[in-house]
Amino acid sequence: MEQRTNIVLIGMPGVGKSTIGVILAKVLGYSFLDADLLIQEQEGKLLREIIEEKGTDGFIEVENRVNASIRADRAIIATGGSVVYGKEAMEHLKEIGRVVYLKVSYAILEKRLADIKGRGVVLKKGQTLETLFEERSKLYEQYADIEVSEEGLDVEQTVEKLVEALEL
Repeated sequence: MEQRTNIVLIGMPGVGKSTIGVILAKVLGYSFLDADLLIQEQEGKLLREIIEEKGTDGFIEVENRVNASIRADRAIIATGGSVVYGKEAMEHLKEIGRVVYLKVSYAILEKRLADIKGRGVVLKKGQTLETLFEERSKLYEQYADIEVSEEGLDVEQTVEKLVEALEL
């Protein structure tokens, strides 16, 4: 069985999982893996194209399958915001790493996600960013081994707080 040598970043789109993940990987000497890019690579399409073609449920199935098959060692894995809808993916990610929930308040998120559609964010019909935030926050908390609030912190401070929380 693989050791839990990886660090898996979960959280809403716009919290900086990829940005923070890259810096954290440099600080710790880990490799960096962006699950969204892995999905695009394996499917040969952009996330928004997959969502347009397969719908949100179809995209979540693809995301679940790709994330459940990740093999990594000493990697920072930045996941897509909707990863928590995939039970198999989350069980696998918890087995191979420590799951860190990067948190920001809804107000901050709203500012960061002005262009939500262009980001390939999975919104179901009639769903608003706020209802999505409320629905996912519970799932992020459920799966997280560690929660790190970015409130009032810049990227470097968030990375420092993360390293402290991980006790590495």
